[in-house]
Amino acid sequence: MKTNGSPAAGDNNLVAFVACAGFSAGKARASEFESCKDLVEAGSKRGECKSGCCGVGDCVKVCKQGAMRLEYGKIIIDPEKCDGCGDCAAEGVCPRHLIHMIPKDATNFIPCSSTEEDDELVRKTCGYGCIACGECERACPEGAVSIVDNHAVIDYDKCVGCVACMVKCRKKIIVDTLHDLTALKSNVAFVKCSGDGRAANKYKEMGIQTCQEAAKLDPKALGLCSAGCLGQGACTAVCRYDAIKVVDGVAKVDPDKCVGCKDCTYACPKHLITIVPYKGMKMVACSSEDDCETKAQVCSTGCLFCKDCKSNCPNLAIYEDGTHTVIDPAICEDCHVCQYVCPRDVIKQQEVPEYIFLQREALGIEEGE
Repeated sequence: MKTNGSPAAGDNNLVAFVACAGFSAGKARASEFESCKDLVEAGSKRGECKSGCCGVGDCVKVCKQGAMRLEYGKIIIDPEKCDGCGDCAAEGVCPRHLIHMIPKDATNFIPCSSTEEDDELVRKTCGYGCIACGECERACPEGAVSIVDNHAVIDYDKCVGCVACMVKCRKKIIVDTLHDLTALKSNVAFVKCSGDGRAANKYKEMGIQTCQEAAKLDPKALGLCSAGCLGQGACTAVCRYDAIKVVDGVAKVDPDKCVGCKDCTYACPKHLITIVPYKGMKMVACSSEDDCETKAQVCSTGCLFCKDCKSNCPNLAIYEDGTHTVIDPAICEDCHVCQYVCPRDVIKQQEVPEYIFLQREALGIEEGE
């Protein structure tokens, strides 16, 4: 099996490719070492990827064409200057064997070489890390993608440049130069809170700067919602697509930018972010289990469990979960009645994208499936 489909070097039809896009393999310490080999031999520190690019630049030093440069710890390759000589990919240059020679006309790339078996650890270590879920391998109609040593690789002899692997990639790390990756998605993130920002303001007054710090406190003792957004941006820090931001003290997702990678769901200590179908479905933006009187006191936008939405839903798509309501997207027919009767505007709706047909075309899904 080829690693990232690496043909033999020394071909003008080939170009070098670094199978790592992250910054978690010791790049912060790169200036302390003269070579990548020295950094690797020094060992990895806790929280660092043991398989990624060190960022010292040994490959840059051997490139005679000036096709490689180091920018903020990341190796940038100029495909116009690279002549496929393979010097950078030769044995002994990259101590972690991350550089491969791939076809110059390739359009799909998997920029990760992680061998870590624990997918949750991968998520915590690097936002660009492959979690070896195998979705890309199963989706590829040509059998061009395989999981090798706990990361996905592409066999370019078989790859035809379709978008199937990008659409199905759970982490959305697969790079596709022909299509808009942000438009090719089946799911997006949704924050189960429509709070009024008073929690974020309170924590700011207390000098708290992270969601992790805020999560250790007792919200009820502070007169805050026990299940609301903490508003300190743990989710925004891990989002690679600038798709989630704290607005008026509450995290908000931009569905046009979100690709459904789930990184934000792991970052939220309150587990308020969930992944939902990107098809225009409605969601109740509240997950508080407090009694209705308490909810009315601590939040001006939370679900008060009046049940007006449930009793007026013509399709019986709304049900009770504790002291808040939930909408079943499989039954909901987007009639808007629930939004009309909700006294607090807690029910939110995602807009149906005009480009959903690209997903269906890539995966061979017929309309209505």
